[in-house]
Amino acid sequence: MRSEGKRSGSLGALALGGASLAYLYLTAPGKSFRDTLRQDVRVIKERDPAARGLVEILTCYSGLHAILFHRVAHALWEREVPLVPRLISQISHVLTQIEIHPGATIGEGLFIDHGSGVVIGETSEIGRNVTIYQGVTLGGTGKEVGKRHPTIGDNVVIGTGAKILGSIVVGDNAKIGAGSVVVHTVPANSTVVGNPGRPVITDGTKVGIPDIDYTHLPDPVAEAMKCVVRRLVELENELDEVCPPHRKLVQERHSLDEEISNLTGFYLGAGI
Repeated sequence: MRSEGKRSGSLGALALGGASLAYLYLTAPGKSFRDTLRQDVRVIKERDPAARGLVEILTCYSGLHAILFHRVAHALWEREVPLVPRLISQISHVLTQIEIHPGATIGEGLFIDHGSGVVIGETSEIGRNVTIYQGVTLGGTGKEVGKRHPTIGDNVVIGTGAKILGSIVVGDNAKIGAGSVVVHTVPANSTVVGNPGRPVITDGTKVGIPDIDYTHLPDPVAEAMKCVVRRLVELENELDEVCPPHRKLVQERHSLDEEISNLTGFYLGAGI
């Protein structure tokens, strides 16, 4: 009896495997799935220098696993299947630490790198060739109904820990700096940093292999400090010209250039 049960189980597993292979290689949806999976693997190879092989990508990349789970859940969600899409989403969340609502619309070429803590809301729309790093939230701002999550354009890069909130649009080729909180629409070809996020570069070049050069990412607060210091220097120079006694006092102090250097060192991360 026990041997018959094992035999039946083996035959069932074999039949399921055969049906899966037939679906993948003999049907149009199966071909589409294989093409999409091939695209997902290619994207990871292009954007992650740590990716060393096909087996490693298929087994070790939680971002890829979360996207595959989402495709199944989203297909069922569009067919208005009750409960099951949310269950698949929760299973994916437990296994990958990435939460993608089955209602979210995701384009081709999405790469979620080190995806722990990523949250993508129900009405989010993500374009083609988007890169998302860990801790990113595409969320809402309250209990509003309808479209309440962001729309992300093509070739967008969203840095670690960034929060994009509300029914706003992030334009094509935009870059969102790490830790930014974005609550307003972002123009295309721009770089946004800060809380709240503000564009610091506009009309940038199109992203090739997506990346953000954090070493040279502009800091709007530091730029404002530099403007203030520059104006102070100009006022000091004007005062020296109209008030000679002031010049003598200045000479008795430390070099003005040294003070300016200390202040502008803030721009390079030295602090105040």
